[in-house]
Amino acid sequence: MLRIGLVMLQGARHVHIAALRRAADESGIEVEIHELRKASDLAAADPHAIVMPGGESTTMRLTGNDAASRLLPALFKWIRSDDSRPVLGTCAGAIILADPQDGGAPLVDADIDRNAYGSQADSFQATLEASLLGRDFPGVFIRAPRFAAHGDAAEVSARNGDEIVGVRTGNRLALTFHPELSADIGFHRWLLETAAARGGV
Repeated sequence: MLRIGLVMLQGARHVHIAALRRAADESGIEVEIHELRKASDLAAADPHAIVMPGGESTTMRLTGNDAASRLLPALFKWIRSDDSRPVLGTCAGAIILADPQDGGAPLVDADIDRNAYGSQADSFQATLEASLLGRDFPGVFIRAPRFAAHGDAAEVSARNGDEIVGVRTGNRLALTFHPELSADIGFHRWLLETAAARGGV
């Protein structure tokens, strides 16, 4: 049984739950999804993998660093303690992975600009080249950030034409789009299968 921690600070959380359940059914992996709102939730869940959904990164930082939660400091410590732990960060989740703002090193080796594609009205869909999955993927971009650069420790995982929209450092995957809003659950399957391969089940 895989335990998946879902950060519940803000954003499209419940859509991720549905995508994770579909990915579990397709891959034949049993999962328990644990909703994480505070540091004690993370400790109690003892997850094999983490999902950091989209939303508004400033709000997520304020909520997750608040004394009542302290989820983000605990989460950053959890991620940094083992490079092989699978993490999926989408949109605002990708911003926090690339720019944790806690005085520590970035969690993915990339520079990111928040809201770089514009406002909600500038949202769009595009067919992406998802090299991590070995196929195309339907990308949904909503007030999306943009990777300005990436370092040697980051592997490009998805592109929209010449634009890099997904990077991976170890098993930490940051996507500037919303994979949970498409019918394709390939990236959620990657998370589960990577966690299972580490001996999570």
